[in-house]
Amino acid sequence: MGKKRISIWGATGSIGKQTLEVVDRHRDRFELVTLTVHQNVQGLLSQAKKYRPENVIITDKTDRNRYINEFQNLGVKVFWGKESLLELACRGEEEMVVNGLVGGVGLEATLLAIRAGTSIALANKEVLVMAGKMVMEEVEKYDVQLIPVDSEHSAIFQCLQGEDVRNIRRIILTASGGPFFNREKSTLKEVTVEEALAHPNWSMGKKITIDSATLVNKGLEIIEARWLFGIPKEKIEVVIHPQSIVHSMVEFEDGSIKAQMGKPDMRCPIALALTYPERWPGDYGSLDFTLKNVLEFFPPNADQFPCLQLAYKSLEMGGTAPAVLNAADEMAVALFLSGKIRYLQIQQLIETALSEHQVVEDPELEEIFTADRWARSFVLDQANQFNQ
Repeated sequence: MGKKRISIWGATGSIGKQTLEVVDRHRDRFELVTLTVHQNVQGLLSQAKKYRPENVIITDKTDRNRYINEFQNLGVKVFWGKESLLELACRGEEEMVVNGLVGGVGLEATLLAIRAGTSIALANKEVLVMAGKMVMEEVEKYDVQLIPVDSEHSAIFQCLQGEDVRNIRRIILTASGGPFFNREKSTLKEVTVEEALAHPNWSMGKKITIDSATLVNKGLEIIEARWLFGIPKEKIEVVIHPQSIVHSMVEFEDGSIKAQMGKPDMRCPIALALTYPERWPGDYGSLDFTLKNVLEFFPPNADQFPCLQLAYKSLEMGGTAPAVLNAADEMAVALFLSGKIRYLQIQQLIETALSEHQVVEDPELEEIFTADRWARSFVLDQANQFNQ
């Protein structure tokens, strides 16, 4: 059996690094086609020395002269700029792309890869949030697999194997609650960046860690689940599960519930996406059920986590509204991380952007990107007003 040819978009990010850890366990069964980064060229160079991919892409062009010879000396082809990502996505040289990019940048490239017949291991929430209907129609049209990497959607994906989606009563997404689950909202006014980044269970990138604190990430997952599994929003619920052992659940019409469980380790859903329908061995830890494990579940506090309801609202608004939700959050989180707005202003900016947006129903791709750009500009303008 030949090696499985894969590419990793966002190779030096959290998902990218953990994907390479999975590859390390099965070096004889994977062949790396392309690794991409935006700015972490030194990290990419280290990976290229170890894994010798056929290609690397640096979407930021600032270090072209500094590093090009080092990559070429390794026998690795170097490409620069976002346009190179789109060009290589069209080629279909790999069997699967692991999309570990952050934000809306991965949408267009994902659509091009699907049209080239490439399966997708999707960790980039924004692809389905911004254009879920369009993406899933393309997946069906080109008969490729789109396998979720998020632990929650991977859990649902596993629970639905052999099941008829018409028998689903509800999908239950679990959320850790982040670092502020037990904090009163009144105490969140002066939250620092460091506090918001101190996630109790998961090791993730900065943006998604902030989204976990605000529960925006769970809101984005509601939108993802709606398109990924073809389930109306009314059948998708969220519960707070601080232990992060049950990664999500599906309840069927007969009252039976399937839950997928495991230690909170992103390498497990990554490995499943890479090897499906097989399950290759991996030493990612096992649960010891003889210990005094406690599994707790709580309803999310709407007052403490208002962003959750904003996600449902965006689905109800339809069209370009989820893209606005996503873009407004990306910009607001970036402003918070740079110290330009306060923590609670993240939600305020997202809500205002949704309320001011003129929805385009059933949008084309360019209309989605226009809504995305509008939301970013709007949030930046609003934030500037805060600081005047």
